[in-house]
Amino acid sequence: MTETAPRRRDSERTKADIVKVATKEFADKGFAGARVDEIAAKTHTTKRMIYYYYGDKDGLYQAVLEASYGRIRRLEQKVTHIADDPVAALRHVAEITFDHHDRNPDFIRIVAGENILRASHLKHAAGVGRLGNPALDVLSRILESGREKGVFRTDVDALDVHLAISSFCFFRVANRFSWKTLFDRDLAATDQRIHQRRMIGNMIVAYLTDTSTLD
Repeated sequence: MTETAPRRRDSERTKADIVKVATKEFADKGFAGARVDEIAAKTHTTKRMIYYYYGDKDGLYQAVLEASYGRIRRLEQKVTHIADDPVAALRHVAEITFDHHDRNPDFIRIVAGENILRASHLKHAAGVGRLGNPALDVLSRILESGREKGVFRTDVDALDVHLAISSFCFFRVANRFSWKTLFDRDLAATDQRIHQRRMIGNMIVAYLTDTSTLD
């Protein structure tokens, strides 16, 4: 047992390192352009070892997708105040998503690339449901709590809210350079980041708490 545990830890560290480097390679070069040989060289391992862990390039890419989505899902599970203050919880989800996307541009490029491929790899990822469902579970609980308290509108569901938050947070990272070229405004500048982070929270809360348009 004393020998097995260190080997297991070394294996997990090696796999984590491979996924980290592979994430950067797939983000920079896309699925077609990324090379397993380069990933092996940068992780000081071998192509054979990568295939031992992941089967093939497709398996490695699916591992990257699962790890990339898994990080934001774990952050969402840490949202608090759902029962006692659903408005604060809702704002927290928006800010968590904003911060994650802002700090992880490789995630944005990975997702954009996978959409170009029409999610052909994502749909075959192991446990694909857990890559999306936890976000909806959190938002559903927040909406339910807010409606019980009479502060949230009733004509939107968790997926609507997830779409609104994700769209804003994704766009500002994915389109930063074209936006700067077209409008001469750097969405990543510190003042803009602070403004946008506050704005997405305000927008989502304002929409969900506006019950004036309901019958």
